Amino acid sequence: MTLKSIAQEIRSCTRCELHKGRKLAVPGEGPATATVMLIGEAPGREEDLTGRPFVGVSGKLLDGVLREAGLKRDDLFITSVVKCRPPRNRRPGKTEQNTCMEAHTRRQIEMIRPRIICLLGGVASKALLGIERIAETRGKIIRKEEGAFFVTYHPAAARRNPKWHQSFLKDMKKLRRLVEG
Repeated sequence: MTLKSIAQEIRSCTRCELHKGRKLAVPGEGPATATVMLIGEAPGREEDLTGRPFVGVSGKLLDGVLREAGLKRDDLFITSVVKCRPPRNRRPGKTEQNTCMEAHTRRQIEMIRPRIICLLGGVASKALLGIERIAETRGKIIRKEEGAFFVTYHPAAARRNPKWHQSFLKDMKKLRRLVEG
């Protein structure tokens, strides 16, 4: 089993209803040796059209914050809890999340074995850690059996709220320090 074979499975997956409306599944991208894995919610319109994670408006914000924080996108593995775009960009349902997590995302984590898994937003935090509100845990390392998790805001939320944008940037700078230290 390789990341490439998991990506092929994701592209042809029909395990939940989301596959019916997708143009392209979005397995994620980055090196198999990534020390950091970023996990977001689900693909949006641009991601669905390109098959690549975080390439739309939120992706541009993420790229800028990563640069400012001193992190290189090419060094990270970036994916989402759900690999297909939900209709009208709605939040993915619990069954969709669980199906994709068990079939694909957990296997990607096991394959990469990153030092830190950075969860972007509430959906990823709830899906992987059961955290309802990220405000209490954002910017902190949470150790679980699967590894070390770092919780922060989703770039879309940071884009809408200037206060969260500054916190998101601060968190990414802290993430860089954690990786380096």
